Amino acid sequence: MFQTLKNAWSVPEIRKKFIYTLIMIIIFRIGGAITVPFLSLSAVQEWMSTNATDGNFLEYLNILTGGQLSKATVFSLSITPYINSSIIIQLLTYALPPLERLQEEGEEGRKVLNKITAYVALLLAIFMSVAYYLTLRNSAGAVQYTSGAYGWFAAIVIIACFTAGASFVVWMGNRINDKGLGNGISILLFAGIVARFPTDLGTLWALFQMDKARYFFVDIAILLLFAAMIVFIVFMNEAERRIPIQYAKRVVGRKQYGGQNTHIPVKVCMSGVMPIIFAMSFMSLPSTISLFVKPIEAAELETATGGQKFYYHFIEFFKTTSWGYAVLYLILIIAFNYFYVAMQYDPVTIANNLRQSNGGIPGIRPGKPTSDYIQRVLSKITLVGAVFLGIIAIFPIALGWFDSSLRSLSMGGTSILIVVSVALETARTLESQLMMRHHKGFLG
Repeated sequence: MFQTLKNAWSVPEIRKKFIYTLIMIIIFRIGGAITVPFLSLSAVQEWMSTNATDGNFLEYLNILTGGQLSKATVFSLSITPYINSSIIIQLLTYALPPLERLQEEGEEGRKVLNKITAYVALLLAIFMSVAYYLTLRNSAGAVQYTSGAYGWFAAIVIIACFTAGASFVVWMGNRINDKGLGNGISILLFAGIVARFPTDLGTLWALFQMDKARYFFVDIAILLLFAAMIVFIVFMNEAERRIPIQYAKRVVGRKQYGGQNTHIPVKVCMSGVMPIIFAMSFMSLPSTISLFVKPIEAAELETATGGQKFYYHFIEFFKTTSWGYAVLYLILIIAFNYFYVAMQYDPVTIANNLRQSNGGIPGIRPGKPTSDYIQRVLSKITLVGAVFLGIIAIFPIALGWFDSSLRSLSMGGTSILIVVSVALETARTLESQLMMRHHKGFLG
């Protein structure tokens, strides 16, 4: 592997891509250290440490931004507006015929969809910037000027910084796509999440210093669990079910065509991290609402009205400390995984394409029997992938049940899944670059 990296570095074109990607990551990290003007950093951090907990939307955003949201930097929103925009456009592509036609038009259609995604991302960035500013001003008290001309000027500067930062991050991602290695947006998401890992190691060290007798073995066990999880994620990411395909022989003139055997690869984890993001967004809504409409305290339950009691128990149910949260979270991940796979794979279309190309599955008749067979295979594979994603997502919740001091760790299953997936994707990109230049494979 080190020899392969040496070979890759010796190729001028790949070396330039390495350096360009590294420069963009450095700029991304520098932007993550520049605080937005007219904000009190200490007030923001204190408010976030109190409210970005229990799996609410703030904690979810803070994880995706690599902790920059809690630092009130110019890159506080990071790539979250673009990710949300991509999800929205992807879902609308299957619901709106005009967008579906654009997707079927090939490269030109995808360019138009990318432009639409960028415009929607800009609108979402403005909306999120305004919402974050209002939250910091009204709830956190972190804005230095809130009234008069100074207040309006501070509001414009803060909102403009958040919006410009999000737009600049998307621009850097696109530049990595054009001149760097791998998917630019994924690389920046990877860089943001990995940047928080040293903080988590510091947390484990602080716990060890606090109680050496207890946390010595706990820290070692956690590190071993994370290592095992990485191996598990790599295995499941590479796992696939191959549906055998056989093409009929046909003679055209003096030449014979077809007759070869191939397969349709169906990946076990074909939907990636998207079902977890969908489920996390849904489950974080009640906790987010509680930031603005505070429930009563537990001591006030005896004298509370029926509505207040219901709201209290409703919010408690959606806290990550609740077993009901974990069960509902798992069910939603499985449901969203089936939904996402159903959007990506159409067994009827696959069966029709096989029939038109004189191909078929051995032992299965063409037409509806073929589509039914593919549907059965997809259902089984989707269930395996959904359970895998559920285990990954539930792991940090179970870790918090074991020890509440470990809930502050950002090295959750979702974060590791994103990091490993991006690393594998980048490795495959580099491998393809090397294979075109007749070098030994990166993973070989």
